[in-house]
Amino acid sequence: MIKFLPLIFILLWSSAFITTKPIIDYSNPFSALCFRFLIVAFGFFLFSFYKKQKILLKKKNFLPSLATGLLFHGFYLGGVFYSISIGLPAGIAALIVTLQPVLTNALAGPILNEKITWKKWLGVLLGFIGASLVIGFDIGKTLPIAGVLAAFISLIAVTSATLWQKKISNNLSLSVSNMYQAIGGFLFHLVVIIFFIQKPIINFSTTFIIAMSHQIFLVSFGAFTILMFLLKNNSANKTVSVFFLIPPTTAIMAWIFLGENLDTVDILGFLVATLGVYIATREKN
Repeated sequence: MIKFLPLIFILLWSSAFITTKPIIDYSNPFSALCFRFLIVAFGFFLFSFYKKQKILLKKKNFLPSLATGLLFHGFYLGGVFYSISIGLPAGIAALIVTLQPVLTNALAGPILNEKITWKKWLGVLLGFIGASLVIGFDIGKTLPIAGVLAAFISLIAVTSATLWQKKISNNLSLSVSNMYQAIGGFLFHLVVIIFFIQKPIINFSTTFIIAMSHQIFLVSFGAFTILMFLLKNNSANKTVSVFFLIPPTTAIMAWIFLGENLDTVDILGFLVATLGVYIATREKN
């Protein structure tokens, strides 16, 4: 079962991009994320309480997880949601964030003392080329500078969170650690709302509720827990290499569920990215 976790993660994480736009259509991004992680934190609290796990911890135990949440759920997701909400094409935002495995591989050596072989770099290169083929380069549009900056902040945040979470490798249970991470995300977005958002609007339409429920249960409870497990049990560079498969998988899902076009270049990109991930994640390099 464990060997299928990367595949399950890719499917769940990719599905989040299908439901992001409906959420933004019915709320501002920070209000939606604040609401999402309030529910997620409460859910992990109930699960941890039911399992009789120790919830009240010393600062040295919960602060690292809180910091991970600020980076992952706060800066990363906040940056992605905000950039798309002000007009940055989702493809461009995804392309910028897809640089994460490249940046992680570059930093995993000096920070985590992980050995990055030339075969892993080849896999990373092929993965990025494959993802780029699927996403495409929409250079014909004028891109909002704030949106581009927000996307790069997301890139730095998700890379930092990945390296930080791998480095601390605390002994907290996944549910307790995820609870504090969700609290960190909730507090981040709450602060943004208090100081920067005049009207924190959420329209609880049927579409919003369905899309938000999907992101809470399948993405936050499902995909993110799998990601934390993979980071705890694998090298950082091996774990993040699967991110290259997210844009192609999202394109296929959009074709199946939304009726969007899937052309030959998309299929070629999926195959190239798959080859790249295979090379980068092989046990022996």
